[in-house]
Amino acid sequence: MPSRDLPYPLFDADNHLYETEDALTRYLPKAYEGVIQYPLVNGRKKIAVRGQISDYIPNPTFERVARPGAWEQYFREGNPEGKSHRELFGAPMDSIPAFREPVARLELMNELGIQRALMFPTLASLIEERMRDDPHLIHVVVHALNEWLYETWGFNHKDRIYTTPVISLPILDKAIAELDWCLERGARAILVRPAPVPGFGGSRSFALPEFDPFWKKVEAAGVLVAMHSSDSGYARYANDWEGSGSEMKPFEAQVFRMMAEWRPVTDAVASWVCHGALFRFPELKVSVIENGSAWLVPLLDELASVYKKQPKGFLGDPVEEVKNRIHISPFWEEDMFELSQIVGVDRVLFGSDYPHPEGLADPVTYIDALKKFSEADQAKIMGGNLARLIDG
Repeated sequence: MPSRDLPYPLFDADNHLYETEDALTRYLPKAYEGVIQYPLVNGRKKIAVRGQISDYIPNPTFERVARPGAWEQYFREGNPEGKSHRELFGAPMDSIPAFREPVARLELMNELGIQRALMFPTLASLIEERMRDDPHLIHVVVHALNEWLYETWGFNHKDRIYTTPVISLPILDKAIAELDWCLERGARAILVRPAPVPGFGGSRSFALPEFDPFWKKVEAAGVLVAMHSSDSGYARYANDWEGSGSEMKPFEAQVFRMMAEWRPVTDAVASWVCHGALFRFPELKVSVIENGSAWLVPLLDELASVYKKQPKGFLGDPVEEVKNRIHISPFWEEDMFELSQIVGVDRVLFGSDYPHPEGLADPVTYIDALKKFSEADQAKIMGGNLARLIDG
């Protein structure tokens, strides 16, 4: 039974599945055999991309995982004792069927009191950045993952679990073909990395006119664009400061890198208006998931300053466009009432990040952060807003 009953249905904008070891390889063409491997390093399986071992996700098989909500106290109270990340994680647990497949997940959702959920892959967040010099390979591996995702979870399981297939944009025709493939199989949301798009001649913004044919199709289909926290490639900028060549490691204390933690989402949202796609596609539905909301006010202030100086550089008022178009899933520890005063309550989305350690062990407790809201507005945030976006 849920820890408490609410008088409205919950639609969680940020749930996660844990991929099986063959998620990236089961449907990989034979010509690409060996691109993804799981070598043993000191007795533990790691993931290697084109022979390069990655520590981005310490346990990429997810056989043992951190307990849901293991970091709640860390986010609530900070870390006055200076514990290491490993100490903050606490004792791990064996992965359970509900983390791996939809039938068991529905049973768990019933126990947690969640009626519907957007379901994001976890391992997928490392793909694009580690293949950024090979756009063809990105498309091949992304499609292999999406095939696994569809076979294992489906894109719409009983109108309750909506998995988010990955769409990568390096080669426009391939991105459109991938989108069509996902739409034909019932996808209601797509996962697009908040990062520059890799390309043969360098990277560029996803919001440039080059990609308009893709966004036109997305807009016409009415699917939700979810820009979820990922490896956006910004480690290379930190490396310029720290004199290293290390990759992004989200579970290690790297204080200089933490200073710019929200730079990728800031740049991504800025790109939507600076490069014009949000103006060119007024019905496009865009959400920002697991990036919190601390980046919003500084971005709006900067956009206001630039717009004042160069209004003709934009297709409209960028501040109003961000406030009126971008849907945001804030962290439970943030001031959601203040956020709602900026973007409107209709653009605030409940997201628990379950079952990740950074999320909530009991997703329904998100409601505790909404005490300043009326019950009608609580119902919107806890599910009504996302239902409107998904159901059309």
